[in-house]
Amino acid sequence: MGMRRLAAELIGTALLVATVVGSGIMAETLAAGNVAVALLGNTIATGAILYVLITVLGPVSGAHFNPAVSVVFALRREIGWGRVGGYAAAQVVGGIAGTLLAHAMFGEALFQLSLHARSGGAQWLSEGVATFALVFTILGALHHRSENVPVAVALVIVAGYWFTASTSFANPAVTIARALSNTFAGIAPGDVPAFILAQFAGALAALGAAHGLFGWTPLPDEQPSLSALPD
Repeated sequence: MGMRRLAAELIGTALLVATVVGSGIMAETLAAGNVAVALLGNTIATGAILYVLITVLGPVSGAHFNPAVSVVFALRREIGWGRVGGYAAAQVVGGIAGTLLAHAMFGEALFQLSLHARSGGAQWLSEGVATFALVFTILGALHHRSENVPVAVALVIVAGYWFTASTSFANPAVTIARALSNTFAGIAPGDVPAFILAQFAGALAALGAAHGLFGWTPLPDEQPSLSALPD
């Protein structure tokens, strides 16, 4: 497996999580207790960095930054399972590095465990729906208009921050990383497993729905920026 691809997944996930956690800290500090304003700041920063990272790193690794997305591409037989393992490891390590980087930038204690409880049926359903929306958006955009993948992914996450009760983590690696930050973006470690199960369930449901509506593979003349690059 190419080291450039692994490096792209690690760096991309690190910058994504650093943005999520760092903008959460900044937003909470500046919002003076107004949670809606803090969430809006967190949302804008996350959507913006997603567009940039997918545009810049998509041609290198496919810009997954998400184990659930990598698993979906493996199930579509567009990447091998060996690459899924390497990508997932790079994504988790990158996510943790992004959390530590955000803490360092804001003078926070580097190593933390979140006390932010995110549990219950509404939260789990929200994570399933959020991940369904993300994966369905990726596969639909790849099939219909691949050049719009970066903006489509950024927009579906921006929307997910506001229409889901969980604020749309939609990513197992990001969820693990956010458990290590007792800040605005955090999630209690004990709530992580249920979130991850819901995320994979949503991703698999999206794969089935996309298969039924769009077919199994992207159009043959497309070279999408968030595609699974050939092994």
